[in-house]
Amino acid sequence: MKPAADATPVLFIDDEPAMRVSVTQWLQLAGFAAQGFETPQPALELLAPDFPGVLVSDLRMPRMDGMAVLERALERDADLPVILVTGHGDVALAVEAMRRGAYDFIEKPFEPDHLVAVLRRAAEKRRLVLENRGLRRRAAGGGIEARLIGTSPAIAELRRELLDLAATSASVLIHGETGSGKELVARCLHDFGPRGEKGAFVAVNCGAIPDSMAESELFGHEPGAFTGATQRRAGKLEHSSGGTLFLDEIESMPLSLQVKMLRALQERSIERLGSNKPVALDLRLVAATKTDLLDLSEEGRFRADLYYRLNVAELHIPPLRARAEDIPLLFDYFAAGFATSHGREPRPLDPADTDALLAHDWPGNVRELRNLAERHVLSVGRSGVAGLLRRRPVGGEAAAAVAVAPRALSDQVDAFEKRVIEQALDRCKGDIKAVIDLLDVPRRTLNEKMARHGLDRTRYLPRG
Repeated sequence: MKPAADATPVLFIDDEPAMRVSVTQWLQLAGFAAQGFETPQPALELLAPDFPGVLVSDLRMPRMDGMAVLERALERDADLPVILVTGHGDVALAVEAMRRGAYDFIEKPFEPDHLVAVLRRAAEKRRLVLENRGLRRRAAGGGIEARLIGTSPAIAELRRELLDLAATSASVLIHGETGSGKELVARCLHDFGPRGEKGAFVAVNCGAIPDSMAESELFGHEPGAFTGATQRRAGKLEHSSGGTLFLDEIESMPLSLQVKMLRALQERSIERLGSNKPVALDLRLVAATKTDLLDLSEEGRFRADLYYRLNVAELHIPPLRARAEDIPLLFDYFAAGFATSHGREPRPLDPADTDALLAHDWPGNVRELRNLAERHVLSVGRSGVAGLLRRRPVGGEAAAAVAVAPRALSDQVDAFEKRVIEQALDRCKGDIKAVIDLLDVPRRTLNEKMARHGLDRTRYLPRG
């Protein structure tokens, strides 16, 4: 059976022909690109620094034993998963090998399925290590993939849309839940566009400015404009001229200030408080919201004309729960960074940790995940990720226990499928033909899945 092109390579070293042949064939049937070796040297020669697979070696061999194989392999790549196969009397030696960096050991005689399970965990760890290496290399080059991390289709689509908009000067409205990374996306629009080299990125949290200071903060003032104004001060709009102004939580801006903001954006000029002299502006506006501004405008809480001025182009940031495949990668990336900054040894995730990460609903999105990664690095106990999630302050013990409870694979697949279809319906504004093209599924299949998940296309149609 020929393994798939993307099958994980496994190098299996054993000087016993029967064991070597049978294990190699079993691993090939299990989907690995397995190769058997009678002696270690030919296998070690295949170990480049980014070798994408796993090394398995018998412990007792003539000329070079498993401990020497481990040492040589880790000299080539300290993160390479090395699994040792031991006899009953070699368990103490195998434990010593793990202390020296071996990933795991398996005692003879063993069930082939047990070896396959250990290899799959090791292969997943290797994949995360190599993906993080790639991220760090791209970070050194400043690429978009190092800023918006993930391999899921949802984040890949966001990167593509962002780079397409970054090259323009259009105003952009960013939609995203709390903690999903709206300011990061806004910074990327600035940094990867023509204003990134010559202008400033100025961020304003509209919900954090007291109403009494909002006008001065945004438009600036002249000396004597009000009590305590002793000197001229440029406001945020003026300071961002030549660059990008980012208005976060734009839904929090008072209606009285929305009128003045709309005029400033239309005229491309402002007047400082206490002055009649216009100051020209050359800025790109990016705003962010976690609510539907059209709903707010219908309720009279947000000006519709300002909404249409802001919403020339849109970016929708997927919540973390909608890109579950990115969660272990992001966690590992954050944890590695915190381990370095805090001077701690990295603590690898075990299968229970990964299950807990995938079962959690992440109401705080990437911000919550990043915080958990730092707590994991700093935690003294060995309760693992599941234990840290159970101790989270929001929702109480019962809610936390539910959040980390393992779910059946079918339930997780159904939940993921529903989120993907919901995102497609939202992106395509309820246009079923566009959803079919986007997801590449037959109409009948899409209709059946929408009915099973209780999805109604009319909820996603444009208003009016």
